[in-house]
Amino acid sequence: MPVNPSASADATRLRVNIFNTSSNLPLMVAMAEGYFARRQLIIEVQNTPNSDAQRAGLAEGQFEIAHAAVDNAVAMVESAGQDVVIVCGGDAGMNDLMVRAEINSITDLRGKLLAVDAPGTAYALAAKKILKNHGLLENRDYGVKLAGGTGPRSAAMVADPQLAAGMINPPFSFTVREKGLKSLGSQFSLLGPYQATGAFVQRRWAAANADVLRRYLAAYIEGQRHAMNPAHREDMIVLLQEKFQLSSSAAQGTYDALVAPGSGLAPDAAFSRPGFQTVLSIRAEMEGMWGGVPPPLDQYLDLSHYAVARLMAGAVP
Repeated sequence: MPVNPSASADATRLRVNIFNTSSNLPLMVAMAEGYFARRQLIIEVQNTPNSDAQRAGLAEGQFEIAHAAVDNAVAMVESAGQDVVIVCGGDAGMNDLMVRAEINSITDLRGKLLAVDAPGTAYALAAKKILKNHGLLENRDYGVKLAGGTGPRSAAMVADPQLAAGMINPPFSFTVREKGLKSLGSQFSLLGPYQATGAFVQRRWAAANADVLRRYLAAYIEGQRHAMNPAHREDMIVLLQEKFQLSSSAAQGTYDALVAPGSGLAPDAAFSRPGFQTVLSIRAEMEGMWGGVPPPLDQYLDLSHYAVARLMAGAVP
């Protein structure tokens, strides 16, 4: 994705690492509409192939800001000893439990393979929790195979008949339907509130660059507002269609999923504390961490910059 060209020569350059999915529509809009440029920011977007690469890149300083499932930030703290903090929300994931055509129920996944990105974080844990709720346990009833981020994972599910199920979000949850896969239900319907995508950074970087971070978050909030504004629906559908090479129906379905209350984009990129409680509870249960009791939420959060940025963005038009 190109940098925004209209920022002035003395603007601050930020490297932002993302998964190439539709949840980044606010970022795309904020760049296209000049919200970053007006706040003297030049955004360089990097696409990550998987969460392992993203976590390693943030730890090594290859970029300043990551947007992904915030459970990855928890994993960085707990498994890698990295002092990262979550600085805003984004969405509730919009994932569907997608399966091959011959699978008609979750219990049909017995003896099958679940496609995941990284086995111990985010949507993989959510999928394992859903299967556990239906009596299926990893290694006893089904296996797990690494298949990369959502784009590569969805392609692998279409190509490999051994991959019976996987958590897939828009637009890929719609494009794989066109290739024969189907949904057994949304993550939201199967698990309830969930804090999925958010932004996280190194704590020391946030402390040293508070003004830059706040300008970034303010522009991102403006992009989120623009993307969710019903007046911009047709423009957003066209943008999604062009960006992801979607059919008209897939683009419309993707946009509708993005703006669905509760399961889609959060107004103003707000952070869901109940949703994050679900994230930590699933990690405690499925990974056996913290003695099975999730820790206090705030140790992973610094929403002070977001609070200032929301004031900078002003009232909702």
